[in-house]
Amino acid sequence: MHCRAVERWHQALKNRILLENYYLPGDLRQQIDAFVDHYNHRRYHESLQNLTPADVYFGRCKTILKRRKRIKQKTIETRRSPHRKSAA
Repeated sequence: MHCRAVERWHQALKNRILLENYYLPGDLRQQIDAFVDHYNHRRYHESLQNLTPADVYFGRCKTILKRRKRIKQKTIETRRSPHRKSAA
């Protein structure tokens, strides 16, 4: 991770943590764990072609991007089909 990316990550974590009050010792740890899980496994990153860091780390990039491309092509064909029929 580049220095700026690390700074952004820490800022995002800090902003999330400051949203709530923590009364029990384990509450803060639980919130940090939830943030890390969300950031690495659920949040899509534009700089990673809208993949999660876990997708990149575990080598799922090509499979996911190929599937997205197929879905996009199918969607475009589905949308064009009625227009072609009405134009004929």
